[in-house]
Amino acid sequence: MSTKDWGLALLVVFAWGINFVIIRFGLEELPPLLLGALRFALVAFPAIFFVKRPAIPLRLLLSYGITISFGQFALLFLAMHNGMPAGLASLVLQSQMLFTLIFARFLLNERWQLQQFLAIGVAGAGLALLASQTSADQMTFVGFILTIAAASCWGMGNIINRKIAQLGKINLMSLIVWSGLLPIIPFTVASYLFEGPELIVSSLTQASVQSFAVVLYLAAIATLFGYGSWAYLMRHYPASQVAPLTMLVPVVGLLTAWIVLDETLSMIQGTGIALIMAGLMINTFGSRIIKQLKALSAA
Repeated sequence: MSTKDWGLALLVVFAWGINFVIIRFGLEELPPLLLGALRFALVAFPAIFFVKRPAIPLRLLLSYGITISFGQFALLFLAMHNGMPAGLASLVLQSQMLFTLIFARFLLNERWQLQQFLAIGVAGAGLALLASQTSADQMTFVGFILTIAAASCWGMGNIINRKIAQLGKINLMSLIVWSGLLPIIPFTVASYLFEGPELIVSSLTQASVQSFAVVLYLAAIATLFGYGSWAYLMRHYPASQVAPLTMLVPVVGLLTAWIVLDETLSMIQGTGIALIMAGLMINTFGSRIIKQLKALSAA
């Protein structure tokens, strides 16, 4: 990878890592479902007038938009609104890896390898340890469960993305923009039903520069720049070289939350985090290590 592209990759990791602190700032002034509606409205417009619809069946586009765009972020925003700390959210959301493996096993009949069994066991133990530490002043149980549910939507979206990839080379920016159009209606309807028209109006009329900056960041930087740049990197370099960099996202998220929001962790939470990160690393590098060990034993 060139120096320029290494810099681009680290910028994306940083943008996604601090994204969780940015969401926390947004939730100070905007209710979670309205924040989601505004985010994807800015993702889709005006870009949709300049980007062709991806050449995929409508059912796949709808499925991708409902899982990745609506399900994941509606549940994540609600989780952080209901007591999920920004730093821990950045880490727990990475449990999407576990759900991707589980869904792939039962929906795509993919067989698990040894390292995937180990990854699920180790990361699952870390999640269980974190769940045991929920409390009103640190991390609520509701916030934790909603974040897990958001991760499951991401995992299901990954399965749908695999089906899309099987159709051939798809313009990812087109997929991002058009799948961003789909969640606007469910976000808006849900906000109207559960947050109420009065709160919507008051939030919009009293919104400060902070709210506008948050929405702009989530749409332009975290979504369009982040996913667009990641698509470029995945197109030009092996997935084995690019994908592991996502493990740096929760590191940036935890550090940023500690520095900006003064979020702290208990010893048990730190142990849970270490187990989850170990599970992610086993899943990413396990097969490579096993091959090297077999080669050494054969020699």
